[in-house]
Amino acid sequence: MLDNPGELIIKISDGIWGAPILILLLGGGFYFLVYSRLAPLRYIGHALQILTGKYDDPNEAGQLRHYQALSTALAGTVGMGNVSGVAVAITMGGPGAIFWMWVSALLGVSTKFFTCTLAVMFRGKDDAGEIQGGPMYYITEGLGKNWRPLAVFFALMAMIGVSPLFQANQLTQMIRDVILVPNNIEASFTSNIVTGIIISILVGLVVIGGIKRIGKVTGRLVPTMVVVYTITVFFIIFSNTSAIIPAFKTIIADAFTGNAVLGGSLGAIIITGVRRAAFSNEAGLGTAPMAHGAAKTNEPIREGLVAMLGPIIDTIIVCTMTALAIIITNTWQESSADGITLTAHAFDSAIPVYGKYILATCVIFFSMSTMFAFPYYGVKCLGFVAGTKYQHIYNYLFVAVIILGAVSNLRVIIGLIDIAFALMAFPTVITTILLSPYVKRAAKDYFLRLKAEKLLVKRTRNNA
Repeated sequence: MLDNPGELIIKISDGIWGAPILILLLGGGFYFLVYSRLAPLRYIGHALQILTGKYDDPNEAGQLRHYQALSTALAGTVGMGNVSGVAVAITMGGPGAIFWMWVSALLGVSTKFFTCTLAVMFRGKDDAGEIQGGPMYYITEGLGKNWRPLAVFFALMAMIGVSPLFQANQLTQMIRDVILVPNNIEASFTSNIVTGIIISILVGLVVIGGIKRIGKVTGRLVPTMVVVYTITVFFIIFSNTSAIIPAFKTIIADAFTGNAVLGGSLGAIIITGVRRAAFSNEAGLGTAPMAHGAAKTNEPIREGLVAMLGPIIDTIIVCTMTALAIIITNTWQESSADGITLTAHAFDSAIPVYGKYILATCVIFFSMSTMFAFPYYGVKCLGFVAGTKYQHIYNYLFVAVIILGAVSNLRVIIGLIDIAFALMAFPTVITTILLSPYVKRAAKDYFLRLKAEKLLVKRTRNNA
């Protein structure tokens, strides 16, 4: 990308992520939490029961089981957003940005509950007659056909938001800094293009060629990589137990001063935390409802409860682990690196020689699985806008953009994705607020039935 267009993108991104989007995401999440009388938080235990398959019914409408719907949504979030996105947050906003990621995620629990409930409640059909879910469908089905222009706008922005720019860029950066440079292989624009082409071919084999074997293998390996990543991060953290509490103190203290990086700009540090939380768990952006809208259930509230676990797993747990690894090793102060390279430095500092290679292996599978999952959203969006006859075109565009991501500037890519995310959030959150009374009525009915069911089971046991 040319410098001038790149600078313009960054400027627009910084401008759009101001008070309005902050009020929308944090205020919207707070509204949903209060309006639901803390229902999402009160029923976390029940949500976990649903996730285990206790309430699955193969005869209900939809395409994915509850666990599969959550897994699909998490495939697009758990990974690069947690590994590289956290590093970007600390670089741009200091450790305090992590605190505001937590706040945003906790409020995002309620937002996910409402948006994903609506995705099932107001499912529509594409022109091929297939049941679909997502903001574009609950906007038109819930608010009426006159709202279709807003639904189309969301779908267009989402096609940019789920592009592989960030994943391709960070995977290329990881390969360059961890594999090429240490082995005295020249890293240049040409090497980035070659890396991008190789990545695009691998992704293209899956999303265009329909070679499901690679996708299935990656799908099986990703949970293993999550375990490997978690064990490695725990090793880094608990090898420095005396630094854990000071790390949390640094996060909390810096959250209200911003002294670490931003020279006391509290507003900027809050915005940084909310931006990176949105990148991490996508609460309020509208992508997850597309996956959860395909859930095999006739109970919208049930799917909303499953979906709300996403921000907890993604941001509260996984992002915090990465942040602690970076802060405890002090690499955020000692290194001038950005993005995935900063996380690699933290791993290398704590586990010399092997650490960065463990991270590189995890990142390869995280980024590839995300790039296999994202076209699912883009295809749905293009199918809504132009018809299912043309939706496959998105796969070709997606693969081509990988090469662009591999050679582009990280800050420009983040700026472009952030613009798309902000413009997705406005129609998603505003229409969800308008439709929230439907969710509240359905929730009241569902929880009353659940309570009655539990009482019946209890009486039956007592009588037996």
